[in-house]
Amino acid sequence: MTHPVLDALIECLTARINTPNTRTSTMKILLIHQNFPGQYKHIAAALVARGDEVTALCIEDNPVLAGVRVVRYGPKRGNTPKIHPWVQETETKVIRGEACFRAARQLQVQGYRPDIICAHPGWGEALFVKEVWPQIPLLNYFEFYYHAHGADVGFDPEFPENPDEAPRLLAKNFANLMNLEQCDAGVSPTAWQKSTHPVSFQHKIRVIHEGVNTAAITPKTDTQITLREKARVLRAGDEIVTFVNRNLEPYRGYHSFIRALPEIQRRRPKAHILIVGGDGVSYGSRPAQGTTYREQFLNEVRSDIDFQRLDFVGTIPYTAFIGLLQISAVHVYLTYPFVLSWSMLEAMSAGCLVVGSRTAPVEEVIRHGDNGLLVDFFSPQQIAEQVVQTLELPGDFALLRQRARQTIIDRYDLKRICLPQHLAYIDELAGQVTI
Repeated sequence: MTHPVLDALIECLTARINTPNTRTSTMKILLIHQNFPGQYKHIAAALVARGDEVTALCIEDNPVLAGVRVVRYGPKRGNTPKIHPWVQETETKVIRGEACFRAARQLQVQGYRPDIICAHPGWGEALFVKEVWPQIPLLNYFEFYYHAHGADVGFDPEFPENPDEAPRLLAKNFANLMNLEQCDAGVSPTAWQKSTHPVSFQHKIRVIHEGVNTAAITPKTDTQITLREKARVLRAGDEIVTFVNRNLEPYRGYHSFIRALPEIQRRRPKAHILIVGGDGVSYGSRPAQGTTYREQFLNEVRSDIDFQRLDFVGTIPYTAFIGLLQISAVHVYLTYPFVLSWSMLEAMSAGCLVVGSRTAPVEEVIRHGDNGLLVDFFSPQQIAEQVVQTLELPGDFALLRQRARQTIIDRYDLKRICLPQHLAYIDELAGQVTI
């Protein structure tokens, strides 16, 4: 019986031992991501810096990275009206895949031939690129493989599973299976995320995280944030409780956290809670029309909340987000068993004391009582108790903060660990390493 974390460590060590550092020549590298740069931000910059010719295929009109040639494409049609709902997403991915295929074919007609293709296949773009360059290695980024049981779906009993959900999820994997079959190799950011993919394809996937810039995201004791509406300055050392999601929704435990706030505020009258996140939905079902999850769950506890000590700051610039982490006394991160958020690792890099949910893949990173604390995702009482304890006795948890940062430095550092692994794997697949 294998263990995903142990397997990941063995893969990592094997890659370091067996992959030489000397390349034979510069390369032409094609990056495909509908929202480029996405996960390729640092990889693309590093490839350019070492002299490779980098071309990106994408849809979104994001700022162009220096040295990267960007080729944009767009779907020529929408979904078929009244198509069966179980295959609607598959059709969407095929439509995007066709658009990317035609853009790639145009590049081929112009004489372009990459040495390797790196693609995020999650939206369908990589489905047909091997038909343009069948002999060119394709390295896919595999984030998650859908399951009707045992992962995110059905995890939260508060949101009963729709009877149609299981077959719909099976249909969502049509494109995933094709991407697994088409690619020559893949990467997943965590061992658990790799383990969600079919066993018969896992040999293709290597665990390499995108990495955290630990040189830029550091503890900083003189950081302060001004809440203009309340004319209040918050500083490192204050009782600041932070909670960060892209969107405030059940998948990331917003409902469990908000239900813990009355008890936290009651027992810690100086505690100030800062919540970052939008009102949209990134994952799962949407709330009732005309409302948001933020308001829906806040209304449950509204009468027991001191709003002078609670701020919803919405979405904020990245530099402000890092500053918020640097003043945090305790950072709460909750998630269904699903894709691991970058924010949790960034919080650890900033020296935060993280109270995380006892769920995969959080448990792959946080060891309870060693480099963080783990709580029951469904227990607002346990969340509140752990947060209150850390605020009461901050000195007792100083070592956990240090170990949290050291974990990121040792396992997820962008420049020393993850980026070199990515570049070495690209070179290995492209045959651009000497023996």
